[in-house]
Amino acid sequence: MKLSNYLIPWYLQNKRDLPWRTTTNPYNIWLSEIILQQTRVDQGISYYYKFIENFPTVRDLALASEEEVLKLWQGLGYYSRARNLHFSAQYIVNELQNIFPTSYNELIKLKGVGDYTASAIASICYNEPTAVVDGNVYRVLARYYGICTPINSSKGVKEFKQLAQSLIDTNEPGTYNQAIMEFGATMCKPQSPDCNSCPLNTSCVALSKNQTKELPIKEKKIKIRNRYFNYLVIKTDDNKTMLVKREKGVWLNLYEFLLIETSNLIDENQLIEHSIFNSALKKMSVTLKLFNKEVIVHKLSHQHIHTKFWIVNTPASEDFQIPWETVHKYPVSTLIDNFLNQYKIH
Repeated sequence: MKLSNYLIPWYLQNKRDLPWRTTTNPYNIWLSEIILQQTRVDQGISYYYKFIENFPTVRDLALASEEEVLKLWQGLGYYSRARNLHFSAQYIVNELQNIFPTSYNELIKLKGVGDYTASAIASICYNEPTAVVDGNVYRVLARYYGICTPINSSKGVKEFKQLAQSLIDTNEPGTYNQAIMEFGATMCKPQSPDCNSCPLNTSCVALSKNQTKELPIKEKKIKIRNRYFNYLVIKTDDNKTMLVKREKGVWLNLYEFLLIETSNLIDENQLIEHSIFNSALKKMSVTLKLFNKEVIVHKLSHQHIHTKFWIVNTPASEDFQIPWETVHKYPVSTLIDNFLNQYKIH
């Protein structure tokens, strides 16, 4: 059975009305694909509109500052996507004379663009028959063909890519790729797939063997690291504070309050004795108050960040020069943004 004979008609009848489906402009498709990495469609739509409004062309994005891009991205997480997006926009404008790459082999050279994104853009925008393999495609293929190879193993990645490539409709590669992804997102869902209405239900191996809950198989590789953050939220007598730009890690180039990271949770006395605390406050007369009575646990894919926000009231100082009313203009992590929203309420 040829999958495209079922999936393309199903897609044309059932596809969601999404803004990037009204165009084949490679900039728009690239932008949508980068946003939708690790992001739900319902969350990504508003960010897509914001980026298109603020940066309608790749040149507009290239001319923006990284800080502007990160601020607009704020709340989406996985900030390396935004940094890579900006870097690649500048590369296209400055090195490629503002000409967007037109093939899979050229697209995959862009920073932040892997096999899936290059395949999506190449097929949708340029009709190149390159198969996409994302989480939705893995799920559809694993269930339909009853494949038990782990999708996050090197063997699995190769096996599923080869299978996907063998199935692509060479006449309508872009439509087929979107069809199989949409099918996985709305019909063959991770939980509670709609098997009764599925046009493939008479030939699906997982359904016939009652394996839809087991497939696809993913090896457990992630080890969660626990980290302990103590943020010093400086508030001076003249209503100023201190923000620091991160120089490494998951929140690279985002701003945060002065951070003391420790190997475990600490109390007020241990905080006051810490060398960073003493170096920053230089024996000033300060009052210290823990803002959150319960430790905030901010969960990322590979780490859990246990956080305390300490409000530090201090005299005016040349070391603390950022007016509180401007803090909201800086790109920050969701952890810091959530604190700022709660702090306003108080």
